[in-house]
Amino acid sequence: MLKLHNTLTGKDEEFHPLEEGVVRFYTCGPTVYDYAHVGNFRTFVFQDLLRKYLKYRSYRVIHVMNITDVDDKTIHNAREQGMSLKDYTARYTSAFLEDSKTLRIDPPDIMPRATRNPTAPSRCRRKEASYPPR
Repeated sequence: MLKLHNTLTGKDEEFHPLEEGVVRFYTCGPTVYDYAHVGNFRTFVFQDLLRKYLKYRSYRVIHVMNITDVDDKTIHNAREQGMSLKDYTARYTSAFLEDSKTLRIDPPDIMPRATRNPTAPSRCRRKEASYPPR
């Protein structure tokens, strides 16, 4: 049996997927305005650990993680360096993926970019904001 902490209720609850044998989860990925640091990777290591555990428990796992490649920092930094937003964020996206590989973090099944799916990062922020502070 797997129990997870529900941050909405503040309780540990037994995990039951919505569809028998299948787990779908969406996680907020990095904002690629600079190189990720060890504190950033704590989140991604946990996501990977959870996904690997669920697969070990014979679940079919579908993991979606967005890449936020447009926000105030990325726009500002790209302009400051005289680069296109696409070229600027490509550097840090590539570095993030390389560092993830070094840490043996499996890539998500689907990795949309905010510039191609602009509602993804705002969904993450809305979810974070929907939980009451402790």
